[in-house]
Amino acid sequence: MIPELPNYLSSLGGAEYKGLIISLFTLTAAISRPFSGKLTDKWGRVPVMAIGSSVCVVCGFLYPILSSVSGFLLLRLVHGFSTGFKPTSTSAYVADIIPQHRWGEALGMHGLCFSIGGALGPALGSLIVNLYGINVMFYCSSFLAFFSIIIVMNMKETLATKEKLNRSMFIIGRKDIVDKNVFPAGIITFLSYTAFGLILTLIPDWSEHVGATNKGIFFTAFTVASVLVRFGAGKVSDRHGRPKVILAGLIITAFALFVISEGRDIQMLLVGAAIYGIGTGILSPAVSAWTIDLSNPDHRGKAVATMYISMELGIGCGALLGGSYYSDQIMRIPQIMKFDILILVLGIVYLLYWAKIARKKHKSLS
Repeated sequence: MIPELPNYLSSLGGAEYKGLIISLFTLTAAISRPFSGKLTDKWGRVPVMAIGSSVCVVCGFLYPILSSVSGFLLLRLVHGFSTGFKPTSTSAYVADIIPQHRWGEALGMHGLCFSIGGALGPALGSLIVNLYGINVMFYCSSFLAFFSIIIVMNMKETLATKEKLNRSMFIIGRKDIVDKNVFPAGIITFLSYTAFGLILTLIPDWSEHVGATNKGIFFTAFTVASVLVRFGAGKVSDRHGRPKVILAGLIITAFALFVISEGRDIQMLLVGAAIYGIGTGILSPAVSAWTIDLSNPDHRGKAVATMYISMELGIGCGALLGGSYYSDQIMRIPQIMKFDILILVLGIVYLLYWAKIARKKHKSLS
């Protein structure tokens, strides 16, 4: 749906709210993470995954009904619960069934599947809109989410000490919100995903500006590139350590933003998309595995939720701030992309500082 939503909101009369398309979605996702993390650790991985998919089913059918600007923005807010629940429990499930020394490889494979969906979805969505209209696209998204529920409900639960659902699971204390052990991974996640917030918000309009008839073509190109490197990048992080791989991912992602900001035709747009896909394909599985490395096995759901909270905050801030400054002035997009390069540089500096401190601790212990 994402490539078509900016134009759809403009057609409803809400062009000035484009930055909220992503930021409202990620706001709810971030708020729901502590709940999904606690439920994942106590109630089970499978039911939490099913809740996330169910939200997608419901929202897809409601978009054509709530066809006002306020109704659309309300649905974006509600739709965020899907991302707040599904990836948290899925990542914990993957970590449960895979040996620790292969977490990078496994989460790379998980990201590979995510990327294939991400490659097909935007292009398919734009094709459906061009042929049948946007309401059919919304309904198709619901049917796909329904199929995922069928798959999830046939998966074997991996939580060893599963509890019955009760009221206490929905009472969130300060200690339930974030896992301090994974803060380093969370900081890198936040800084790196501001770029993704900009991409989701601005690239559909920029694609149209440079002459792309299918606004999903950027997402397809970057996701295909991501698919090609994710699996191998996860293996490399298992062998050579997470920080080295994460550093490479940050540098490549920053270079991708520069290429996108300088490009003025479809060819350069696709080159930038491919480089961005390589950067995120390297970065994502390494950060996910790093989060699991730093976590306590008994609080794996909370740790993963912390990483995703950081992700949503990064995406939301990038989308909101970038969209607010953009204000439908197309030539501001290159400026915004270049500014975010500085955010990624900040992430590189922090990672190098963390690695230096970690080496000193290791020497003192040995």
